[in-house]
Amino acid sequence: MDDFMHRYIQDGQTSVANYLLDNFRAVGMTTDQLLVYIQLRRKMDQGVLMPDADELAKKLGWNQQRVYQVLHEMIENKLMTIESVTTSQGQSQDAYDFRLLVEKLSQLSVQEKTVVAKATKQAETTDRATVFGQIETEFGRPLSPLEMESINHWLDDDHYKPELIQLALKEAVLNQVYNLKYMDRILLNWEKKNLTTAIQVQRDKERQQPRRSAKLTTPGGEVPDVPIFKLTDN
Repeated sequence: MDDFMHRYIQDGQTSVANYLLDNFRAVGMTTDQLLVYIQLRRKMDQGVLMPDADELAKKLGWNQQRVYQVLHEMIENKLMTIESVTTSQGQSQDAYDFRLLVEKLSQLSVQEKTVVAKATKQAETTDRATVFGQIETEFGRPLSPLEMESINHWLDDDHYKPELIQLALKEAVLNQVYNLKYMDRILLNWEKKNLTTAIQVQRDKERQQPRRSAKLTTPGGEVPDVPIFKLTDN
């Protein structure tokens, strides 16, 4: 056991970026190429700039021809290059260079952000159109340019969520008040209470409901009788 632990520690460890492990297929790398990369990285971390293909083949259980084929594919797919470097002794030596792989991974990150940004913008555009359509439907008429500007102001400047505007519209319709000023007062009231989502508004209503019920009922839960007196009564 002691011999094993000594060898285990002495052999060291090879560090591979988790981002590469998660996204190697997305940059066009095959599983075989990833295995070769890990073996190359292992030897390069030990100072061997151009690992021997025969040694790689033995580690992987392949023949030498297969290793050469995978290395050639990696160069063709622009996952690595062979560069001439100067050693510490001043000698020129060929070495594997993986800067192209890192560049592809970085571009992938930018592409992911672009896709997310486009999806977010599309969702915002859809939500905006839904808000406009629902208000026009409930009001039973097209919105005026000033009303459209007010709604855009709610979304862009006040940063009210579409779900909150839709809830304010529901409140206005229930009270049969079909104008944006009434909705604006509702939204301002919620903003003062720091209610920013439909769930928070619903919870606030649930908290308010027992108070209202208490005012309308007796401690036993029944509506109290209001006595009527005549001015002529003693």
